[in-house]
Amino acid sequence: MSRQFIGFVIAGGIAAAINWLSRFAFSMFLSLDAAVVAAYLVGMTTAYVLNRKFVFEASGRTVSNEYGRFAIINLIAIVQVLVVTLGLSRYVFPAVSFTTFPEAVAHGVGVASPIVTSYLGHRFFTFSPSRRTNHQ
Repeated sequence: MSRQFIGFVIAGGIAAAINWLSRFAFSMFLSLDAAVVAAYLVGMTTAYVLNRKFVFEASGRTVSNEYGRFAIINLIAIVQVLVVTLGLSRYVFPAVSFTTFPEAVAHGVGVASPIVTSYLGHRFFTFSPSRRTNHQ
């Protein structure tokens, strides 16, 4: 594993913890649905900042362009999380009679599932050098 990938995993872990913890604060004044969305945005923004500062080289793009690209990769990742989580909890686990906290385990596997695909997406799309940077 490369140093960059390990940094990506650490940044993601920190962002996930901030996401999870901030949901409790948001729940003091928002509905659960709204608190989860707000916390997700806080976590995603934290992940972007950490990855931009500590993990990936400067791309030469504007922050708004990079952040938009970061959001696209995260939208793909959340679909992957949902597919894995729901697939395991609704189909795979019942078929194999897995009953020990099936939703929690399925969600844990689902959350971990996009680590490699997100890393590759951010490396080759979000933070890849812009064409303008290559020609300067």
